Amino acid sequence: MLIHEDRLFPAEPSTRAIAKALYEQVRGLPIVSPHGHTQAEWFAGNQSFPDPAKLFVQPDHYVYRMLYSQGVSMEDLEIGQAEIKDARKVWRIFASHYYLFRGTPTRTWLDFCFQELFGLEERLSEKTADLYYDVISAKLKTPEFLPRALYERFQIEVLATTDSPLDSLEAHKAIQASGWKARIIPTFRPDSVVDPEFKGFAGNIEKLGGLTGGDTSTWAGYLKALRAARERFRALGCTATDHGHPTAQTADLSPAEAESLFREVLRGGADPARQELFRAQMLTEMARMSLEDGLVMQIHPGSVRNHNRRIFERFGRDTGADIPSPTNYVQALRPLLDAFGNEPGLSVILFTLDESTYSRELAPLAGHYPCLKLGPPWWFYDSPEGMVRFREAVTETAGFYNTVGFNDDTRAFLSIPARHDVARRMDCGFLARLVTDHRLDEDEAVELAHALTYGLVKKAYHL
Repeated sequence: MLIHEDRLFPAEPSTRAIAKALYEQVRGLPIVSPHGHTQAEWFAGNQSFPDPAKLFVQPDHYVYRMLYSQGVSMEDLEIGQAEIKDARKVWRIFASHYYLFRGTPTRTWLDFCFQELFGLEERLSEKTADLYYDVISAKLKTPEFLPRALYERFQIEVLATTDSPLDSLEAHKAIQASGWKARIIPTFRPDSVVDPEFKGFAGNIEKLGGLTGGDTSTWAGYLKALRAARERFRALGCTATDHGHPTAQTADLSPAEAESLFREVLRGGADPARQELFRAQMLTEMARMSLEDGLVMQIHPGSVRNHNRRIFERFGRDTGADIPSPTNYVQALRPLLDAFGNEPGLSVILFTLDESTYSRELAPLAGHYPCLKLGPPWWFYDSPEGMVRFREAVTETAGFYNTVGFNDDTRAFLSIPARHDVARRMDCGFLARLVTDHRLDEDEAVELAHALTYGLVKKAYHL
């Protein structure tokens, strides 16, 4: 077997027994995936995934960044290619380097997929590469492995994609028009039209105007177009926005100051400080709009994007060369919170790549402001150890009910059940330790296990 039935549970026998009992209460609950990067087109077209390399290697930056760090070229992995010319070769490269993932969450997720979905029980290696490739390829050609069938097999109740305001959302419309009863909804990710450093920023704003039928050359027209774009998303079931800013900085400029700044960034004359000020103002504007339309606001700051310039220039955005950075929340969020922090209708979920902020900044903020909730460990920290550090750091101040359950944040569709299984096991283990420490009664632990798995995410994302 590739995975042990007691994996990730506490080693101490009495604590492990409680954790296992809690896990049995929640292991079969539906998956709610409110934030991820799967493609709506997969479910609209419902075509077979082409091959194992296209499914497991190409879309997963957790995989290819590790391989690249050990000297495997992105060209050999055919990253960024619309079609993989030699998928078996790419797979063999991956398999021969699989040992690199020992002890990582990626290994845990992949082994879960290999065993639970494809029935493979011998470890992936150079020796077993072709066996894996042939077994997976054959199963991908069967009806049971079509995207819609897998969605139902995974017991997904809600799956949210992440989409640009410039996206036509035709795939989402096609899914809804098909009569299929799945709930796949878009998430409004406006980076391309609120970040002056985004490639083609001015052109993107012009295109936004074209999609919404408005004049985006003025500040008022620009804001009106953003509101119209949000409404287009809401009509297709969207309940949340997502903001991937370099920092959590917010601002609250006067209308005249904002108008002047908008003209400056639109003509390309803003220096980095002014660009940052514009992004900061737009977080506050997005909060204002969320008060109007009820969309939950997610803020994902602290990633230095495209750190490896050579990789960025050759392969584009989102190719695994993003690095965490220290992030301030207390002072950065203050303008937004001064304006709207006490509004009962606002809901803001904060994420971090700076773990030092959990107990010092994020938990105290969420433990006070009614509008703030804490997102789960994200990206580099959605690991067993990262989940424990999160619970230990924030529970003492923010409790459990100022958190929002788990989201998988993945481009790798088949890893969704694996990631949620890890989160359920780790939360049950954490609760079991509180029970054995006599800090929590068992009936309370059962209620919390359900809340952390299912209830809190439904409530936080208005699902």
